[in-house]
Amino acid sequence: MTVDVAAYFARVGYSGDGAPTLDTLQVLHAAHNRSIPFENLDPVLGTPVVDLGADALFAKLVDRRRGGYCYEQNGLFGYVLEALGFGVARLTGRVVWMQEPGAALPAETHNVLAVSVPGRDGRYLCDVGFGGQTLSSPIRLEAGPVQQTRHEPYRLVATSPDALRLEALVREKWQALYVFTTEPRPRIDLEVGSWYVSTYPKSVFVAGLSAALVTDDARWNLRGRQLAVHGKGGTERIDLAGADEVVDQLVHRFGLDLTGLGDVAAGISRVLGN
Repeated sequence: MTVDVAAYFARVGYSGDGAPTLDTLQVLHAAHNRSIPFENLDPVLGTPVVDLGADALFAKLVDRRRGGYCYEQNGLFGYVLEALGFGVARLTGRVVWMQEPGAALPAETHNVLAVSVPGRDGRYLCDVGFGGQTLSSPIRLEAGPVQQTRHEPYRLVATSPDALRLEALVREKWQALYVFTTEPRPRIDLEVGSWYVSTYPKSVFVAGLSAALVTDDARWNLRGRQLAVHGKGGTERIDLAGADEVVDQLVHRFGLDLTGLGDVAAGISRVLGN
């Protein structure tokens, strides 16, 4: 297993010393947010994502300058944090964001990190892989208090002795994002979850294209041919004409290197329905 910390630092534009402090954790979380996009091109193009080892994740997200979804994003971030001396536990959860009341129980297919900082009590929730509404800062893994991030306030609500629900204050209303266990999960469970969401025909990652990036002052969310830029001054919405314009946004706005993926526009056209 290869953890090339220097290559990761270069990928996210971090120039600090990497000491395992809370400040380093906060700065690295923000750097990852703004540098490595959330995206699900591999499932859309029919390539399952199963190998969550450090070598595979570094090759894709760092060396080839791609993005990924939760298992890849938080997988990579977790390996880097461990190499720097942080304590890392991998947790899983169920996404309830935008669900209607009474909706069926979703599968446990989201991956987050519980991170401990040497010399500090408690742990921090880190999540660089929840797409457009992902955390933009680590928050204390503690139910109750409202916690400000670089963007919206968040809070954790206890749902059972070993589970928490993450909520964000969006448009002046608390919105539930996901419910997650506080018990660590082994890598095999994560690989099964990643295989499921990247191959199941009804998975949102197989049936539709998504990309997201969290900059310092905005959230960029692409779903299909609709691009939304949520900033402090409001939301700008852009309707893209078709797959070629979507590819252009992925390359020039989100900074993805699509070299070697073949006819990306054709794959995107399939899920766009044109």
